[in-house]
Amino acid sequence: MAERCAAALLAAALSTAACTTTVIGRPVALPVLDMDRSLIADYFERSNTAARDGAEAQERFLASTEHPDFVRQCDLGGLTVMLEPTLSTLRPDDGWRPAGAHQAPRGRLYAVAVTVTVRRGESTLGTQIGSMHVVVLDATAYGFAPCPS
Repeated sequence: MAERCAAALLAAALSTAACTTTVIGRPVALPVLDMDRSLIADYFERSNTAARDGAEAQERFLASTEHPDFVRQCDLGGLTVMLEPTLSTLRPDDGWRPAGAHQAPRGRLYAVAVTVTVRRGESTLGTQIGSMHVVVLDATAYGFAPCPS
């Protein structure tokens, strides 16, 4: 069984490798404005401060920092979410759109790797690393509230 899984994995890797495309030129990283980096770092710091103050405080913070074009007020059900961004991964992501949206949010759109820790009171329920989007619009960082499913 393990041999079949390994063989299937190898075949998938080889077939993927055969479908690559070479692009001539050098990759160029898009710039992140220093002011935006500072606003985004502050957004995460304020979110974590609110989380340490409890679920209601964090829900108020998330409601007040939802992007004005995509407000989805979510009930976190008493959970808090600690968000630890890896700001060295912060990059522009102009092509991203929120789920179900027909257009991108107004402002400068960024993606960043984030370690997310979900807590209920003093108990950690889970930790995961993922990507999160933040928009800077009119010198304010806006996010998209996590909604438990």
